[in-house]
Amino acid sequence: MERSKDQFLKNLDVHALLGQEEKEANIPRDLPTRQWLYAWLLDPNIEGNYQKSLDKWISLLIIANLFSLVFEHVPAVFEPNQLWFEIFDIFSVVVFTIEYLLRFYLAPEDEEFKTRKHARFAYIRSPFAIIDFFAIAPFYLKLLGVDLDLRVLRFLRLLRIMKLFRIIIPAIAEFKELNKGRSFRQKVHALVFPSPFGGTAQVIFEVFIAVWVLLSVLSVILESVHSISYVLNMQFVVLDAVAVGIFTIEYVMRIYACVEEPGFKGPIGGRFKQAKSPSTFIDFLAILPFFLEVFLHHLIDLRFLRVFRLARLLKLTRGNDATVTLFRVIKREWPMISSAAFIMMLLVVLTASLGYLFEHEAQAEKFDNIPNSIYWAVITLASVGYGDISPVTPIGRAMTTIMALVGIGIFAIPAALLASAFSDELAKERDALKANLFAILKDGHIDEEEALVIRREAKRLHLTIEEVNALIETVIKEHELEERNPWPVHKIAEKPELAVEHFKTLLGQIRQLGVHTDRSAFEKLASDKHHLSEYELDLWHKIQNKSS
Repeated sequence: MERSKDQFLKNLDVHALLGQEEKEANIPRDLPTRQWLYAWLLDPNIEGNYQKSLDKWISLLIIANLFSLVFEHVPAVFEPNQLWFEIFDIFSVVVFTIEYLLRFYLAPEDEEFKTRKHARFAYIRSPFAIIDFFAIAPFYLKLLGVDLDLRVLRFLRLLRIMKLFRIIIPAIAEFKELNKGRSFRQKVHALVFPSPFGGTAQVIFEVFIAVWVLLSVLSVILESVHSISYVLNMQFVVLDAVAVGIFTIEYVMRIYACVEEPGFKGPIGGRFKQAKSPSTFIDFLAILPFFLEVFLHHLIDLRFLRVFRLARLLKLTRGNDATVTLFRVIKREWPMISSAAFIMMLLVVLTASLGYLFEHEAQAEKFDNIPNSIYWAVITLASVGYGDISPVTPIGRAMTTIMALVGIGIFAIPAALLASAFSDELAKERDALKANLFAILKDGHIDEEEALVIRREAKRLHLTIEEVNALIETVIKEHELEERNPWPVHKIAEKPELAVEHFKTLLGQIRQLGVHTDRSAFEKLASDKHHLSEYELDLWHKIQNKSS
């Protein structure tokens, strides 16, 4: 390996490679206060500053304000908690005011306004600044005693949602630039499927869907509480209809654009294959109960289907590869898991039978038959022990004690198998990433496609910057070892003349080690800590004595 390549590998910028934001911002401390504040808080071109975090928290506060405004229309929710609504509104206005004043003060540093003659006045007239002003104006108008119509007041407060355009518009501009010259279907594909063409817009789309999944599932859960459902019944109906509309549009977009994915080519076959995939089938189940209720409610009572709306929660597994890894582990270990399950079933039936045999006469109402005794057997063997059914005869209690102890070990086998196999699978995947890194870094150059592979794999395996750094350092060391000894041992062993030369080289290295190291400290550590066996230490002495 050339020296220039070594230098390239050792100076590799892992933060840039992974495209992550953990890289510390390189902002000089001696900047003027205004420039320093802008660099840390608002400059979108500096990695590692607080600009993205600030936008994220402001966005969450905007969304929370939208929900606050919605619930103000529900007297049963608003009236008992009016004070908390007012406190939240004051807190929001304070935050939005600070943001507005901060942007006003830092306008001369902003690329958009710094070239203007009056930068701050130009900022005040900009669309975003006008939206920011109207987001806080209703509160101060009310504070000054201006009598505003309640509908006008709520409309002005609703404008706070438009502050989100500060994030959305740049994302749309980036999306257009990335997809310039591409077809409509390719643009839809870039939006709903992870790809190099999605950018921030694809991330926002995923977050938007995830938020609606959580809202939809939360509404299903709260709808089961009668006191809440009675008050918010109409809101739940509207929210469910909107959620289904969003999920339906997403489902259609995925089916339409899936032919751009590798392995899904073909207008009919590719889309049918996509529809059969687990993630898309879950999307279908997320909207199915709503349409069945709408079109078939007059034929059969389908209210029981509402609980299946909770399947929408499974949509979140699309962004998490842990479930894929788990299914792969279960598939690989299924023979062992099925054997353990078979033994567990035998033990359950045996325990239920013995429980029925020993306890039927004493507790005929509880141990009335073997099938009903299976419930008691399962909770006993699983060490749950609710106590609603328990043996009363001496022999029944003795048998329960033995079976409970046996069950601790038997019922733990599947969990131990899955834990061990899951850990092994993660280790294999990291080894695969290490092998990819070895191949990628071998030529001393990383192109954009290779960087994308590393970025995707690091994200999938949830690797931190430090962990990727450690992997790369390991690869560098292996490169160096390969450079010193390009022939693997099994290849050297095939040729006796090479084996002899290799043996002589190793002996020479051991002799050099004896010359350059502190031999007394080496031998003391080797014998005291048992790092070397007696035979290995004796061989060391012989080699060093011969060389001296």
